[in-house]
Amino acid sequence: MGKITGFMEYERKVEPYAPVEERLKNYREFTKPLPEKALKEQGARCMDCGIPFCHSGCPLGNLIPDFNDAVYRGKWDKAAEILHATNNFPEFTGRLCPAPCEEACVLGINEDPVSIENIEKSIAETAFEKGWVQALPPAERTGKKVAVVGSGPAGLAAAQQLNRAGHLVTVFERDEKPGGLLRFGIPDFKMEKHVIDRRLEILEAEGIEFRCGVHVGKDIKAPQLREEFDAIVLCGGATVRRPLPIPGADLKGVVQAMDFLAQNNRRVAGSSFEGEAISAKNKKVVVIGGGDTGSDCIGTSFRQGAESVANFEILSKPPGSRPEDQPWPFWPMRLRTSSSHKEGAERYFSISTKEFKGDEKGNLKSLVTVEVEWENIPGQRPKLVELKGTEKEWPCDLALLALGFTGSESTLADQLGLEMDPRTNIKAPVSDYQTNVPGVFAAGDQRRGQSLIVWAISEGRQAAHYVDTYLMGSSELPLKGEGDLPRV
Repeated sequence: MGKITGFMEYERKVEPYAPVEERLKNYREFTKPLPEKALKEQGARCMDCGIPFCHSGCPLGNLIPDFNDAVYRGKWDKAAEILHATNNFPEFTGRLCPAPCEEACVLGINEDPVSIENIEKSIAETAFEKGWVQALPPAERTGKKVAVVGSGPAGLAAAQQLNRAGHLVTVFERDEKPGGLLRFGIPDFKMEKHVIDRRLEILEAEGIEFRCGVHVGKDIKAPQLREEFDAIVLCGGATVRRPLPIPGADLKGVVQAMDFLAQNNRRVAGSSFEGEAISAKNKKVVVIGGGDTGSDCIGTSFRQGAESVANFEILSKPPGSRPEDQPWPFWPMRLRTSSSHKEGAERYFSISTKEFKGDEKGNLKSLVTVEVEWENIPGQRPKLVELKGTEKEWPCDLALLALGFTGSESTLADQLGLEMDPRTNIKAPVSDYQTNVPGVFAAGDQRRGQSLIVWAISEGRQAAHYVDTYLMGSSELPLKGEGDLPRV
């Protein structure tokens, strides 16, 4: 597998970044591809490890050692077949996935893991460049009609798989273009939108219909979908944003992160947007929330010309290395520093925002925080304790709330009579992804809650298998660990 001694001969390499002062001038992707020789060497680092734990680390079950070996041997077409056998959209995951596969890499026990995500992206880009990614419409149609609600990664994966099975698939999207958070949440400097558009051209050529600007539940009521389609797959995402209910939260300048990011993505695309313009230009920005969305707000704020950017996280600062209680191959909660953090943000941990303060016109001017610590009590959830005498007021013109999401919107669930869990996720067990209403299925964040892009694609693929089984009695669509017919 790869070069037997490769992991001893070559060090880990990933795509380098353009200098900060250069990349902040625009919203373009700023990684610089590795030359083919270097990529082959990275593939050569994949060990003949016996049990490839990277398979279990990847929610898609990607055949990672197999495509690493193909890259090492220069068989890029074979690598593309292997990668697409389990992943519909490696050009997305190769840019956006946090790579749990790398945390499960056997080499990562005592060395730097194989640069799996970078190799994956390079395979996908080579496949597009060489023209290997072609539309493959099904040879026959079943006559069954399936509605997929939501065009994020879960919806797109479910749609492509069901279309491959021969069903007539219509994807409904309430925004003006397909892609979900891929288009309106992820900044262009992480993934330019032509990457989505070229894949959508393939999906449309394969026979998938997209109806954009149609809000299912409002423009089309759910019962109407049930009459028109033989099955429905709900992939709308977990879109209910977590608020920060403290004094001053209604001040002008306290903004939900996704409002800020979606508006800027539309601005970059040259599209119109609703509401008042939100800009970080010449402002003191505080991003509240230390996850990926917070990181995206940081990078976007710098590109808009923010005077300064601070990042607050209520949790304690994680260790720089794998914690002892989170052993390999599990995902470790360790300190992660994104490219946006490296662009100049000041990061603060164990800090809680208590109040927003404004001027007489209702504009945000500062916020008040307190330092906190987490008290661990055996058998109970950790308790947040404020430290007396640590209150501090910070100048702030724009506060971006990147606090995550609390669950799924309930409109469709109410109209269809679907059961939901206490977190407002739609109940649909992994045994068949079907809700309590026959013929209605759910996948992605709307089923499991806010999660990773790789989980969304995996859920869409899994759900498609069970929808096909519901419609036809059995299915040849693969489940995780089975792969698919070689196709790109």
